[in-house]
Amino acid sequence: MASNRHLGRIVALQTLYEHEFRIQSGDKTVNIDDILSSNLHRYDNAIEDKEFVEALVKGVLTEQVDLDIKIQPIAPEWPIDQIARIDRNILRIGLYELLHQAEVIPPKVAINEAVELAKAFGSDNSSKFINGVLGTAYRTLVEGIANDSSTTI
Repeated sequence: MASNRHLGRIVALQTLYEHEFRIQSGDKTVNIDDILSSNLHRYDNAIEDKEFVEALVKGVLTEQVDLDIKIQPIAPEWPIDQIARIDRNILRIGLYELLHQAEVIPPKVAINEAVELAKAFGSDNSSKFINGVLGTAYRTLVEGIANDSSTTI
């Protein structure tokens, strides 16, 4: 299942990347369901858990504004619109999994998977950037929440 999910994350990344590219290019016909369906169809025999991919894509899109707001202070020298599109979408996937999928995806897995996506699809420095941002996000947003909720007043 793990390698199946890795491939699923690749398809999710491709889908989110294409969706963002087409929107920013002014494509009025862009439809996330069509993009996702087309990308999933290419791997029809390799991905069993298509619901995982769909939930990841739809979840990232639903939470995108909040994810971007949370990313910005963690990478203050890089305004969100200046982060490479591929890196931006990898960060969104990783942060979405850290914040919204923690009950099924361990934090180390979410970060490692994002780093592996960055190594495969990003630039030479992408994996270090992704690891640093998501590591900080984990410490400040995930561990910080857990520590705050265990404190009694």
